[in-house]
Amino acid sequence: MMGIKRGLFSNEAGMGSAPNAAATAAVTHPAKQGLIQTLGVFTDTLIICTSTAFIIILSNEYTGGLDGISLTQAALTYHVGDWAGAFVATAIFLFAFSSIIGNYYYGETNIDFIKYSPVSLFLYRLAVLGMVVFGATVELEVVWGLADLSMGLMAIINLVAITLLAKIAAAALKDYRLQKKEGKDPVFYSDSIPGLENIECWDTMPEEEMKKRQG
Repeated sequence: MMGIKRGLFSNEAGMGSAPNAAATAAVTHPAKQGLIQTLGVFTDTLIICTSTAFIIILSNEYTGGLDGISLTQAALTYHVGDWAGAFVATAIFLFAFSSIIGNYYYGETNIDFIKYSPVSLFLYRLAVLGMVVFGATVELEVVWGLADLSMGLMAIINLVAITLLAKIAAAALKDYRLQKKEGKDPVFYSDSIPGLENIECWDTMPEEEMKKRQG
């Protein structure tokens, strides 16, 4: 259970948050960015997190009662020297700050998408500031507990959306693989998948390309 919780916190796979960032990428086919997203999960969880675990285990610092970032700092200091503590602190600060900005962006764009409201945005900004202060002052166990609860709820809701979109995603991947097999640089159009609605960012397929695909 701990592995699932920490893995979910690490890569956010299945939560529905990462697609907010992925959707802003400028690519010719959505499957391209989808494949990049899978590589992100592999790099983040299987390489970076596993490396961190080995650094901690091989230092024996985990027997000293430390936890959280203090444990990581102590373990890296054990291996490479005193400068590692300052390095980890700086890296975590930059990571935390960029994460706050990124997640704030997710929320604001979703509020705008549902219905633009200056009042809602103001209340949302106050809530974000309040949560930053709350998270920095309460016990670590409380922070992890609330994070795990909120992420679990997000994952449950998103799994429903993934199930409903699975057919479309499979069709997009099939279209991508077909074009790759033909030796093309895959390009997605709003009418590449019959019956697909609410398409905003993809042009209509040119008539010449339509004739080629129809044989």
